[in-house]
Amino acid sequence: MRLFVALDLPWEVKDQLSELSCNLPGARWVPEENFHLTLRFIGEANRLEAEEIDLALASLRGRGFYFSLSGLGWFEKNGRVNTLFAGVERNEDLARLQAKVGTALHRVGFAPEKRRFTPHVTLARMDQPVTPALSRFVQANNLYRSVPIRADNVTLFSSFLGKDQPTYTPEAEYALA
Repeated sequence: MRLFVALDLPWEVKDQLSELSCNLPGARWVPEENFHLTLRFIGEANRLEAEEIDLALASLRGRGFYFSLSGLGWFEKNGRVNTLFAGVERNEDLARLQAKVGTALHRVGFAPEKRRFTPHVTLARMDQPVTPALSRFVQANNLYRSVPIRADNVTLFSSFLGKDQPTYTPEAEYALA
């Protein structure tokens, strides 16, 4: 099974994000039920590894906190846009939680993440150079701000890669407090 650790979002925020979707050329919009903030992508794990991940995440300690989504942007790879996203306002509590998740997973044998943590919510997948339409869309929506979102638990999701879109299933939730 493919696994990742994330903060789920309240439906009101998912609804707001889905309202941003439009007829943007080349954008494959993420269904609103799939919006989340990934703390750590794990990838393929067998049943024994999944049990170890579960135990590691169950041992997380921390306090709940608030965070907010802020602005839009994109990630590029080899000069092509691959992800359109909503950003996250700088938040030390979120960075601390992500580090704790990484440490917990490292203790059970998963290599540390090589990429720097850039918190975001993926809105659409793409595979194209930056276009004037994309630049205009991001600029027009760059003042987007979510309501403050309460993070009280972390969710372990499984991901099934379907024909059109992946299906994400919450496998377990871990309270922070």
